[in-house]
Order: sequence, then C-alpha cells, then structure tokens
Amino acid sequence: MARIAGVNIPTQKKLGVALTYIYGIGKKLSDDVCKQAQVDGNIRVQDLSESEIKNISDVIASSHNVEGDLRREVSSNIKRLKDLGAYRGVRHRRNLPCHGQRTHTNARTKKGKAIAIAGKKKVTK
Repeated sequence: MARIAGVNIPTQKKLGVALTYIYGIGKKLSDDVCKQAQVDGNIRVQDLSESEIKNISDVIASSHNVEGDLRREVSSNIKRLKDLGAYRGVRHRRNLPCHGQRTHTNARTKKGKAIAIAGKKKVTK
C-alpha cells in the first residue's frame, strides 16, 4: 500500500484516480502532479517504483496544500468569518447554507431531518 501525504492510497487503481483520495487533490490537480513528477497517470499504483512514489510525494509536499494543513486552513477561515460576525459566518453558526441557496423547501442536507410542527392541521373544504 502506497502512502502519500499521510494517506494510504489504493493500490489497485490507476494513479490519476488514486491521488484523488487525498483531501485537496481532485482530477485536474492529480493530472498536474503526474506531469510534474514525470509519471504516467494511467499506470496502476502497485506498479510504481519507490523513486516514482517519492517524486510524487515531493511534488505534492512542495507545491500543494493538502490534508491536515488544508483542513486546518478551511476551519480557521470559517472561524474567522464567525468571529467577525459576517453574514456567511452567521450562516455557518446556524448550520444553514451560506452560498445563497433557497431554504424554504430544500437544504435538508445542511439543516437536518425535518421537524413536524405540532398543531398544524390541513385545510379541508
């Protein structure tokens, strides 16, 4: 099992896909890392040599903010917004969407399970 940036990446997958298991690396960044490290992205992780794995981890460590550092940075940015009392910070504090989505009927993922309102009756004619 190859370990890059503190993450065990799956050995059966192609390198381009396996690198996306690292927080902060998507498909585009994975392709860029493969080019910079001069490694083919279509090769399986189990077929990589130790030097190729070292090249990839060096490229990621030198030029990209990933995993723990990125999580820390994101959480500190959210904390800063909350402390400032900014609108987005208030939305984070109340656990509501903060990018302008409607909340009247949707946003169940962010808000949680719907709570029934007691005493509300259907109107019948």
